Amino acid sequence: MKYRILALAAVLALGACGTGAEPETGAAASGAPAKLTVWIMDGSVTQELLKKFETEHEAAHKGVDLDIQIQAWDGIGERVTAALASTDAPDVIEVGNTQVAQYSASGGVTDLTAKIADLKGEDWLPGLAQPGNIDGKQYGIPWYAANRVVVYNKDLFAEAGIKEPPKTRDEWLDITTKLNKGGNQGIYLTGQTWYALAGFIWDEGGDLAVQEGGRWKGALDTPQARAGMDFYQRLQALGKGPKDADEANPPQHEVFAQGKAAQIIAVPGVAARVLEVDGTLKDKMGFFPIPGKTADKPGTVFTGGSDLIIPVASQHQDEAYELVKALAGEKFQKELATTMSFVPNRTSLAGVLSGDEGTAAMAVGAANGRATPNTPNWAAVEATSVIKQYMTAVLTGADPAAEAKKVSESITTTLNSGS
Repeated sequence: MKYRILALAAVLALGACGTGAEPETGAAASGAPAKLTVWIMDGSVTQELLKKFETEHEAAHKGVDLDIQIQAWDGIGERVTAALASTDAPDVIEVGNTQVAQYSASGGVTDLTAKIADLKGEDWLPGLAQPGNIDGKQYGIPWYAANRVVVYNKDLFAEAGIKEPPKTRDEWLDITTKLNKGGNQGIYLTGQTWYALAGFIWDEGGDLAVQEGGRWKGALDTPQARAGMDFYQRLQALGKGPKDADEANPPQHEVFAQGKAAQIIAVPGVAARVLEVDGTLKDKMGFFPIPGKTADKPGTVFTGGSDLIIPVASQHQDEAYELVKALAGEKFQKELATTMSFVPNRTSLAGVLSGDEGTAAMAVGAANGRATPNTPNWAAVEATSVIKQYMTAVLTGADPAAEAKKVSESITTTLNSGS
């Protein structure tokens, strides 16, 4: 099995097929192995767990050869869209749960409604299953849920004399300032970690977009949204995160593993990635919910996750479904949850992670969770990266009001396209 991150340019160079694999027409009929190309997002699973799954799945499904390709989140919308429009699409693709509506609208995603009962769909997390169900048809199969917390270095907190995590935003700024000394970063926060920004905006009573009179309108230019961006700017300044990149460039778990960054904002599962780089940090990582404006309520967070889809162009529909069934099944769900500290896709598996510090922090935040605007065109907004560009502009000195107006107009245009 191959593990690699494919850049957009490389995909386009392959004629927008996105797989890099030779067509296997007639493979099943000839008795040759069915080579399944699988796109898994970077950060979703450790390579060790993927290798274990590959070995077990191929042993249980003779004649199936898995080619698992790790995809970067940056630019994934364009790559998936191109793949679904091709005749040589991957067989299974992991997608963000908020992206299913856009992809299914293209007609390139297999309808799996008839498989719900077989997949124990009555037990799925509603918040994860619903975004994958479009007009009564299930295109996305829930895989895992998660929301962000603050992951911190216990040693750096102790050295700074900080005995307990902050409970409010003001406390958070104070301790982060104390941590941002002596060659250490108080927090490693890049300029384009926009899901964190969304939470700060929601805390202020703002939103990313609102619906008025049947039309959507970008809302980053409201006073509330601008207040959220102001807090982001103050927090981001207490570290050395690049202002023109997101948390994947460079991967923030690699930065944290160097031992000089006191905090990062991430899903708890990032701890497994940190340990891949430096196993000695196992007992040095702590977790706390993103603080809110007051101590009685945690910060608002984006509650998201991933779904699995099967492209219509897959030449191995039956084998692809069996793969999805295994990935979404109880055995792998337990392994994924315990390895990555993700919330399993089934309500009956909620107790799998009891006692886990990272998951406990995530559960506190999940109680104040939100989702991105519920419209199929929202994925197109994400694909254009306009929010990331807005953040970088403000952080590098552009006029906040002018940039907020510009990005809101862009979001309005994108959300209402085709209406």
